[in-house]
Amino acid sequence: MSSRQRLADLGSEDARQAVVAGGIELRAARLALGLSMAIVARAAGISESQLSRLERGRIRRPTLDQLARAARALGLKATLRFFPEGSPVRDAGQLALLGRFERLLASPLGLRREVPLPRQGDLRAWDGLLSGDGTSAFVEGETHLGDTQAQARRVALKLRDDPRADVVILVVARSAHNRQVLAEHRETLRAPFPLDGAAIARELRAGRVPRASGIIVL
Repeated sequence: MSSRQRLADLGSEDARQAVVAGGIELRAARLALGLSMAIVARAAGISESQLSRLERGRIRRPTLDQLARAARALGLKATLRFFPEGSPVRDAGQLALLGRFERLLASPLGLRREVPLPRQGDLRAWDGLLSGDGTSAFVEGETHLGDTQAQARRVALKLRDDPRADVVILVVARSAHNRQVLAEHRETLRAPFPLDGAAIARELRAGRVPRASGIIVL
């Protein structure tokens, strides 16, 4: 099974579990209020059979609209939130970025891509693991910088859970947006990523893994 198929299957399972959990909450709220299915269904603008199947998690592909209508009829408000879980699929831009990084490496260095964290059931992965001179460093590629503090926290959590290395090289795509973000926030990232690109490039071209974390723009 490809990684994309596996992610799609995990997403389908997430949806199924969310529907089942939502149905349980709807039923519990309806019973606590002493309301019949007929009354709630009428207020929600859905049929009694739809409401019954929602409560039992039996609608294969329920819409958010159906769930939200039923929730409002019970004095509830449905919300949808997302939480980090695993690594996203990589686009062509990020793959090209990692390719540019790889071209900086001199022997004996090598880059192994898509390296899962060594924890059972943990879906997160590093974009790469740099090794070859007896030491190792993790590599993370960013084509579009967003919340730099959130980025630093994600890296710190990965380092906490992966004992194989304590150095991370953040590889950032060269763009006007990214240059502006780094110009504004580079010093706030100095503690977790002390090395700048020139120092990182020198080490890589000499066939050495950098001994400290840093940021390189390519």
